[in-house]
Amino acid sequence: MIEIKLKYVMSEYSKRVGNKLTYKVLAEETGIAKATIESMGSRPDYNATLDTIDKLCGYLGCRVEELLEYRKG
Repeated sequence: MIEIKLKYVMSEYSKRVGNKLTYKVLAEETGIAKATIESMGSRPDYNATLDTIDKLCGYLGCRVEELLEYRKG
């Protein structure tokens, strides 16, 4: 299973920039629907598209392997 670690990456981003990042702001800044971001944040097994992963990594300044984690099972 590939797990999306959106909450963790958002938290790290917030620490880095010194300002809390909300789902609403992330949606507005990336053009990703807020409902999609909420689903990714609450459902680690959400089936996100590569385009969505690309936009998140670009905005959050993270690598794919920081946002996604492979777990056997």
